[in-house]
Amino acid sequence: MNDRRELSFDSVADEYEQTRPTYPPALLDALPLDADGAVLDLGAGTGKLTRVLAARYRDVTAVEPLANMRAILERVVPGVTALPGSAERIPLDDGSVDGVFAAQAFHWFDQRVALPEIARVLRPDGVFAIIWNQGDDDLPDPRPVEFVREVKVLHDAAQRRWEDEPEWEDVLRDCGLFEAVHDRSFVTHDHVLDRPGILDNLRSVSWIASREDREDVVWRLGALLPEATYAIPNRANLIWARKR
Repeated sequence: MNDRRELSFDSVADEYEQTRPTYPPALLDALPLDADGAVLDLGAGTGKLTRVLAARYRDVTAVEPLANMRAILERVVPGVTALPGSAERIPLDDGSVDGVFAAQAFHWFDQRVALPEIARVLRPDGVFAIIWNQGDDDLPDPRPVEFVREVKVLHDAAQRRWEDEPEWEDVLRDCGLFEAVHDRSFVTHDHVLDRPGILDNLRSVSWIASREDREDVVWRLGALLPEATYAIPNRANLIWARKR
């Protein structure tokens, strides 16, 4: 991580922990990983996926470069080994894990450097899995149309840095380090937040957290959002491949 948007997560670690969605455990059912295996959560943040992995696998290590995020992870998932480090410099030995997970983090990696590092720490036939949450556009959003539209405008303007990037399935296929990439699968789940939670969730996203006018932006969005509890349709996605 090396620019302001990536580093901005450390200043909103509490909001990230309190309002980011979790990941459905059923998503892991698609993976050929035994419960007694050793797995790595890479770019683990506050441990949103780490705690799901810890409930499934015997040995879980989390690597997170940002100190405030990692401190929360250590508090909420105390049985997990949490290490400073990055996808580009993983502080583990060669062939030390059966699975590597990147949840909501793969787009931050320098993929040309990170993918060989991931392959290095995987055992033969080890699994690399990319997991991420996104809104489920096939279901109605309970929030006001004007609010959703304004959030989308802000999001799309900030995401232009990635608009020409290839699909992650293609990245894994083309790098030559993994076998056949398994088609994307997903599990739908609701992300339930009240009005303050939604606004804190917005504070936790990099494209708002990194702005100097972030509180003005959040105030403007809040004016479009009535007090209520909202069950926002969400989709947890998974793609995975075995190491060659």
